[in-house]
Amino acid sequence: MENPTLTSTSLPTSETDFVRSRTPPTTNERIDERTIEYLCHYVEQPLEVLSRRIYELDREWDIERWLEAIASGAALGGLAMGLGHKKRWLLLPGVVLPLLLLHATQGWSPPLRLLRRFGIRTRREIDAEKFALKVLRGDFEGIPFIMDETLRAVEAFNACTG
Repeated sequence: MENPTLTSTSLPTSETDFVRSRTPPTTNERIDERTIEYLCHYVEQPLEVLSRRIYELDREWDIERWLEAIASGAALGGLAMGLGHKKRWLLLPGVVLPLLLLHATQGWSPPLRLLRRFGIRTRREIDAEKFALKVLRGDFEGIPFIMDETLRAVEAFNACTG
């Protein structure tokens, strides 16, 4: 039987994954390839190193958190500047907050493309790497069947070793 290999097209983009579906495919591929490189690096690493990387992934900011932090910082800064200096700064929250609402409802906002180019990942992308590392660490030994996530982790392992 032929071993499956992981490609960036193996990671699904669905209507429920608004950020990936509104990100250019080349950017998604670059982010996916970087994740595969990370996994390949960790294949031969000791358990402590895998655990440290999982700990780092638990603390990695996803794209939603980045957008929320940037929008709230800009809105708060505009409000402070508008109240303390010139009233025209009050336009900043008036622009930023509707864009944040647009992202919440449509999955798209102007800074999204820039943040994705910087390699900022979705929570789902971060969790996929974390799950694969947990499989490599042996967290799921003895569990008879885990659906798609296990297959993707095995594909990642095969891509790194094959």
